[in-house]
Amino acid sequence: MNTNIEESRSLNLDFGKLKKAGGIETDVLPVVVQDFVSKEVLVLGYMNELAFEKSFQTGKVVFWSTSRNELWEKGKSSGNELFILDVFVNCEQNSLLIMVNLKGVGACHTKATSDGSKSTKYRKSCYYRRVDTNGTMSFV
Repeated sequence: MNTNIEESRSLNLDFGKLKKAGGIETDVLPVVVQDFVSKEVLVLGYMNELAFEKSFQTGKVVFWSTSRNELWEKGKSSGNELFILDVFVNCEQNSLLIMVNLKGVGACHTKATSDGSKSTKYRKSCYYRRVDTNGTMSFV
């Protein structure tokens, strides 16, 4: 976990993520996970074929960790599981949208309040900062 990036109000986008992901041993595609009821985007992850198959076998979202090069069973350690309700594929078949029921308090691995101060509660969504037109960020 990189708290300098995760808790910062400075914009530091990683445009090289997919290029870095291409250096791993398996092909991946981006997966957007959205709460079925609220429609809130919870997390963006990556899946390879194994993660895709395991997700359908278990009924829960399983990612491929591009940083650890291993399966990442979302919620296995935190208890914040993402139960699959619907899966959509885009027109070019190179990304997925998965609608889920979140069991737990949050889909993000970071813990804090809406003002960015530390907490023991997981954030519901990984998208907890808004980028202003001048490039600064604020917590939502």
